[in-house]
Amino acid sequence: MNQNLPQDLDRESLNQLSKEELVEIIIEQGKAICELQKTILKLQQEVERLKVSRNLDSSTSSKPPSGDILKKSENKKAPLEEEPNQSKRKPGGQPGHTGKTRKGFGRVDRYEILRPTECACCGQKAFATVAVKIEKQSVAQLVERPIEIVEYQRQTCVCECCGNVQTASWSPDIVPGQDLAVRLQAFLGWVNNYAHMPYEKQQEMLWELGQVEIGLGTIVATNERITQAIEPSIIELSSWVKQTQPNVHVDETPWSVKGIKEWLWVVANSDFCLFTAADTRSRSELSAILGTEYTGVLSSDDFSVYNGYPAFAQQKCLAHLRRHFKKLIILPGLHNQAIGETFVNLIDEAFSNYARWFETLDSSSYNDWVNQFKAKLHSSLNQWIDKAGATAGQLLRSLRDKASQWWYFLDHPEVPPDNNQAERSLRLAVTKRKVSGGSRSMERFQHTANLLTVVQTCRRQARSVIDFFAQALIANSSNSLSRPSLLPQY
Repeated sequence: MNQNLPQDLDRESLNQLSKEELVEIIIEQGKAICELQKTILKLQQEVERLKVSRNLDSSTSSKPPSGDILKKSENKKAPLEEEPNQSKRKPGGQPGHTGKTRKGFGRVDRYEILRPTECACCGQKAFATVAVKIEKQSVAQLVERPIEIVEYQRQTCVCECCGNVQTASWSPDIVPGQDLAVRLQAFLGWVNNYAHMPYEKQQEMLWELGQVEIGLGTIVATNERITQAIEPSIIELSSWVKQTQPNVHVDETPWSVKGIKEWLWVVANSDFCLFTAADTRSRSELSAILGTEYTGVLSSDDFSVYNGYPAFAQQKCLAHLRRHFKKLIILPGLHNQAIGETFVNLIDEAFSNYARWFETLDSSSYNDWVNQFKAKLHSSLNQWIDKAGATAGQLLRSLRDKASQWWYFLDHPEVPPDNNQAERSLRLAVTKRKVSGGSRSMERFQHTANLLTVVQTCRRQARSVIDFFAQALIANSSNSLSRPSLLPQY
C-alpha cells in the first residue's frame, strides 16, 4: 500500500481528502485485501497438510508401528456402555488355548527322587522301599553355575609297543591359546548379534552365570573371530542368491556410519536372508546383489529403483498400496474419501481371499474369485480414474499402468501379495541400529550385515545360531574345508 497515505483513516481525516485520494485508498486497500486472501488460502492449505501429516501412523504411511504416537486426552472420558450379553475379554491366554510347554520339554537331563524323610504321624524315618504313588513334574531349571571352568591337561605318553612318543590332541571344544571355549564364544556371538547386548553387559552376564571375569578386549576379539569364521559361508550364500530363485523379497533401510547415511539391503525368502552393506540406495547396488538381470519374481515396495529393474516378473507390496489409499481418505480433495475407501476395501478383499487360499489351497474357488475380482477392479478404475485429483490420479494410474506388478499374485498365488518377508527380516537390523547407533566404519557395517545374515537365515531354517557359530569357529581354527553352509537343504 502507498506509504504516503495517512495512517489514521478516521472519519474526520477522510472528509478532508479529495475524491481522487479516496479512490486511490480504496484501490490500494483492495489490492492488500486480495494479497491477504491469497496468503490466508495458502496458510489454510498448509494447516490441512500439517493436520494430515500429524495424523499419519503405520496404517496410513510407511512409518513403523514403533513410531506411532499415542494421543491421549487429558479429559477423563465417560466409561463405555457394555452390551448386556457381551462379556469383557481378559488379556492373556483365552480358555481353550493350548500352551507349548504343557506337553513337556521332550527330554530329561537329570532325575531327582524326593522321598519323605520323617513320618508326620509317629516321627519314625523308616519307609517302604517301593512307593505307593509317584507324581512327576518336569521343570526347566537354571543350574547354579551354567558356565564351568575346565582345565584340559594334554599328556604326552610313550607307546609300550613300539616306544613312539605321542601327544594327545586338544579337545575339539576349545581353540588352543583362547580363554573361552568354542560354544561359549558362539553363545556370546548370539547374545551380541541377536539379543543386542552391549559388551559391558556381556561382562556382567558372564559373572552372573559363572563368576567369570573377562576383559572387554576378549569379548570384542570373540565377535571379530566369529565374523572372520563365517565369511566363507556368506560369500557362498551371496553367490548362490544371484542364481535363479522362484521368488525373493527385497527392501532397504538407512544405516549410520560415522554420522553418514549408508544403506542396509536385505534379500530374503522363507529359506534364507542375506544382508548387504551399501553406500547408496541406487539401482547399481541392487544389480550388485542380484545381478544385472534376475530370472525370478521380485517382491518389493513401489520404490523407483525396482520399477525398471529387469526381472522375470515383479509383485509390488499391496500393504504399501493400502497405506497410500488409507492416507488418501483423510486428504482433502474431491472424491478422495470415496476413492480411498473403494480401493482399501478391494485390497482387503484380496488379502482375505489370498489368506483363505493359503490355508485351504483350494484353487478352484480361488480362481472363481479372481475372475470376479478382476472385473470389479477394472470397473472401479474406469469409474474413478477420470474424476480423481492429482494424488488419487497418480495412484490409480499406477494401478492401471503397472497392473501386472500389483496383481501378479492373482494368477500366481504361490507369490505372496506383500513384502513381509523382507520387512520382518529388517526388524532385527533396525533394533540393532537403534541399540548401537550405527557403525564406525564400512568394514564394521559389513561385518554386522554378515552376522545378521547368519542369525536370520538360521532362524528361517530352524537351525541353532549358536551351533552354526561354533561349527564356523572350529572350521576356521583348523583351516578345514568343511565349513557350515547357509544354503537351504531341500
